[in-house]
Amino acid sequence: MALRERVTRWVISQFRNPRGLGGHVTGWIMGHRPSNVQRNRWVVSLLDLSPTDRILEVGFGPGVALGELARLAPHGYVCGIDRSEVMVRQARRRNAAAVRAGVLDIRAGTAEDVPQFDRPFDRVMAVNSLGFWQDPEKRLEELRKVLRPGGLIAIASQPRCPGATAATSDAAAGEIVALLEAVGFDDLRVERLDLQPPVICVLGRC
Repeated sequence: MALRERVTRWVISQFRNPRGLGGHVTGWIMGHRPSNVQRNRWVVSLLDLSPTDRILEVGFGPGVALGELARLAPHGYVCGIDRSEVMVRQARRRNAAAVRAGVLDIRAGTAEDVPQFDRPFDRVMAVNSLGFWQDPEKRLEELRKVLRPGGLIAIASQPRCPGATAATSDAAAGEIVALLEAVGFDDLRVERLDLQPPVICVLGRC
């Protein structure tokens, strides 16, 4: 296997599940890159949150969006799950005050094994993580079950493959719309953030 291919696979694996020293570096990059911060805050802004909302984020990375969610729902409950123990630690440090206040619950977990909760959520979101899920249609079906009737899901993607363009983003949006429709979400809409390539976010109601 060529060196370039090995390096590419290693980088992809770190974004899928950051671990070790490479995972710490990956988390630092995701937590400080302006476009990544902008992307996460933009998705949160689309959720139209109230102070008492219950929100679940799947695949939170270094916890940029979690902090914004906790700020906008200070009397609610924000839970994040991520498969990477490195990201769990980074997100807890980044959002220590919200964790101490009991607003933010950060857990190790995956889309394939969503924890049981005693109450449904008002909002569910995922940013650039759906592409790493096994059987995403089944995962979305399970996430629909943790939403209250009328609850909102937001699935965002900014394609990171080499040569990605606006057309790549549009294709991703179409795929996500089809998946959400297949599991029963309705009132679907697609929002776009003008980055290179564009970020798309598909929102739907339970």
